[in-house]
Amino acid sequence: EVQLVESGGGLVQPGGSLRLSCAASGFTFSDYAMAWVRQAPGKGLEWISHIRSDGVSNGRTTYAASVKGRFTISLLINKRTTTLQMNSLKPEDTAVYYCNVLYNGDYYWGQGTQVTVSS
Repeated sequence: EVQLVESGGGLVQPGGSLRLSCAASGFTFSDYAMAWVRQAPGKGLEWISHIRSDGVSNGRTTYAASVKGRFTISLLINKRTTTLQMNSLKPEDTAVYYCNVLYNGDYYWGQGTQVTVSS
């Protein structure tokens, strides 16, 4: 059974940093691309980052324009974990953050972790 569990969210002031983690199980972690998606209050889902391992921790990555240069996605392959380092946070980054994986034709999602950026 595929399971994804996010952690690391919280309340942070503008300009601060947070590191989110997503622990994965139920599939061969290094064979699949992982993504982070967020949903701000009253808005739809926004894809923000994607990584494919190619067998290394910092594989091929892509970012949405809204987070490029501020967020960094990485893999800890031996820990089956995807991380999202978020720096220079802005109030508009406030959202529930989800990791997901496309596995055997289906998308699997974690339960999400709340990030609130406020002074």
